[in-house]
Amino acid sequence: MFNKTRISVFGGRDISDGIYNDAYELGKLLAKEGYLVYCGGGNGVMEAVSKGIHEGGGTIVGILKGGTLDEMNEYVHIPLATNMGITRNALLAYNCDVAVAISGKYGTLSEIAYAMQLEKPVVGLHSWDLENLINVNTPHEVIQFIKENT
Repeated sequence: MFNKTRISVFGGRDISDGIYNDAYELGKLLAKEGYLVYCGGGNGVMEAVSKGIHEGGGTIVGILKGGTLDEMNEYVHIPLATNMGITRNALLAYNCDVAVAISGKYGTLSEIAYAMQLEKPVVGLHSWDLENLINVNTPHEVIQFIKENT
């Protein structure tokens, strides 16, 4: 099953086991729905969601900061080496219909800001407390938000 809706997942590299497990579960659910998913392609949230998508039979695109594939996690299906550093965060926001922010620090915050500036719906899972950012508590609630906003 292929769904033309594009989802970008933003999230931190240094995360707890609980955040990893939620991101992994979300990846499996995104794959089940057939969404095309983008992430930064690295460790932490990016690895967890990529693993869930990979194991769920979905497709994950990694938009990498560097010019090589060295930083890419093993579950990314389609790597895009940008050599843009953190500037690649804007690409994640441009290439989505809905954005999902999971945990994260300032890199995730910048991705949220880009998405909001582009007037994309953004949902948070254990993320920043910001005006206009709807935070939910479970991966299933993320899927519900996506369905309601596409």
